[in-house]
Amino acid sequence: MRRSKRLVLLSKFLSENPNRIFTLKYFGDKYDAAKSSISEDLNIIKDAFHEAGEGTLETIPGAAGGVRFRIKRPAQAIEKFVLELSSILSDRSRIIPGGYLYMTDVIFSPEYSSKIGEIFAQLFVDEEPTCVLTVETKGIPLALMTARALGVPLVVARRDSRVTEGPSVNISYISGSSRRIQNMALPTRALSEKARVLIVDDFMKGGGTARGMSELVREFRAEVVGVAVLVATAYPEEKLVKNYTSLLVLEKIDAERGEVRLKPVKIPIKKEGV
Repeated sequence: MRRSKRLVLLSKFLSENPNRIFTLKYFGDKYDAAKSSISEDLNIIKDAFHEAGEGTLETIPGAAGGVRFRIKRPAQAIEKFVLELSSILSDRSRIIPGGYLYMTDVIFSPEYSSKIGEIFAQLFVDEEPTCVLTVETKGIPLALMTARALGVPLVVARRDSRVTEGPSVNISYISGSSRRIQNMALPTRALSEKARVLIVDDFMKGGGTARGMSELVREFRAEVVGVAVLVATAYPEEKLVKNYTSLLVLEKIDAERGEVRLKPVKIPIKKEGV
């Protein structure tokens, strides 16, 4: 196989399998090439990814080592995208009676959800999560894309347990906004003990759902390594979860005046990173 073709296939494979380690031998066997040739190919791809702001190609030393691709966008590109999201979601036509904001089309858009998931993955990859957890249903697209970008499984908690999923752990929690008692369930085989869990959701008001998922994780003797949401409300300021990351803050929504005030959050990513 000519190097030009191999470079295209290698780049495609790495970008479709982020955060997973592959040995030079694996690529040598896959593309019928010497390890020295594969090593040269990877150096070319590494430079190209870096210059384009697509991500980094890391070398992992040791017997079990190899290379892995990590999505890592420039801070400026992320800020531009979040600003675009803010503009789209601030449209007054999105106001729903009752003081709600329509976001379903954005959340279920493969284009937007994949980019949001990549941002969440970039923010939390150093915490080394082993899975991503969300609760049905609107948080699923964002959580799925985050899990894909991290190269880890997605786990979905339900409002009620289902016979088809076997024994489940069930908890009750108090909604942060309505103060109502709600239920959440997760099959016992869905989460392993000592798992490192990244919680992802689309919206946070009082933080009750995120806290409920955190309590559910503790029931499995696993650890929450982060909480990421697309939009969090400015009020109440004191959420039921202390540490969380949101991309946007909903400061005000006035159905009578048709006003939506939504602002981007300063994303904690180094300016020099790519």
